[in-house]
Amino acid sequence: MENYTDTPAEIREGENLDEHKVLDYLIHTIPDIQGPIEIKQFPSGFSNLTYFIKAGNRELVLRRPPFGKKAKTAHDMHREYSILKALKPVFLYCPTPLAYCDDESVIGAQFYVMERIKGIILRKELPKGLSYTPDEFRYLCQQLLDIQCQLHSLDYKAIGLENFGKPEGYIERQVNGWITRYNDALTPDAPLYTEVIQWLKEKLPKTPTRAAVIHNDYKFDNVVLDVSNPKKIIGVLDWEMATIGDPVMDLGNSLAYWVEKNDPVEVQLIRLMPTHLDGALTRKELVQRYQEKSGIDMSDFDYYYCFGLFRLAVIAQQIYYRYYHGQTKDKRFAMLIAAVQILERQAKNVIQNSKI
Repeated sequence: MENYTDTPAEIREGENLDEHKVLDYLIHTIPDIQGPIEIKQFPSGFSNLTYFIKAGNRELVLRRPPFGKKAKTAHDMHREYSILKALKPVFLYCPTPLAYCDDESVIGAQFYVMERIKGIILRKELPKGLSYTPDEFRYLCQQLLDIQCQLHSLDYKAIGLENFGKPEGYIERQVNGWITRYNDALTPDAPLYTEVIQWLKEKLPKTPTRAAVIHNDYKFDNVVLDVSNPKKIIGVLDWEMATIGDPVMDLGNSLAYWVEKNDPVEVQLIRLMPTHLDGALTRKELVQRYQEKSGIDMSDFDYYYCFGLFRLAVIAQQIYYRYYHGQTKDKRFAMLIAAVQILERQAKNVIQNSKI
């Protein structure tokens, strides 16, 4: 069988870890660890740094904040570790957390270590040699949605996560917070999003706040597929933004990334995952399935989807802002302003066709 697994790469310049210190820490902290040690880096992602560690015959993953950033609230390793620790016994898709270290003398920052979930991660295009029939990919999409539903159905108080978020007023805080972030990241060539921002403020849902464990970045490239059965999801990664909040908002954030086969050409340009494949569920089908599985009335989902598009635009604009002001030279980021403009047109289209 061909190797489709997500493979680590050489460590980026300036982001190395001290192998001797890391191995010494692991041997004294985690049972059955031994050398030699090999450290590489998973190259994707724009936030916390993720390293692959092979210690003896064990494969581990180490997560640490970006170099140079000290905003602990945005890169709280202990919080991420604690969420995994609470979730693992009741949500088997989590990686197994093994150790948390607040001694910054080891690698220069707080970090935590977890067991590696080895498997396939789907990105913009399928790995070479991997293919799905329409029925197979439909099944995979259903599974993706069902696992998100399963997460949302957990009793967060029973597993000790009642203090990991403030569900009351969550939607309003999120909307106002992302509007502020957008305004702070504006560049002269960015759209103002006036119509979208006004609509999001005016149409704030009146329903009582629902509360659940939400992932906040749940999408195909954050789930792991079984190497021997690529139709089966075996893991969910990247829990740094998880909290207690509105589950429908979590779905709206997920579907902002969901580009369908029949979406306009310009929307296809910003596709990041293979959600255009034959057999893929449409956004409408995913929402319908979520309603059936969760029992939640989804008649006002346009709001959550529009917010998801706006939030995605803010993320793109924040990265573009760094490029525009010369804080990064990465040429990939130059194109993000086009994504911000396309997402505004998409959000306006949702507003024009919405009945809420």
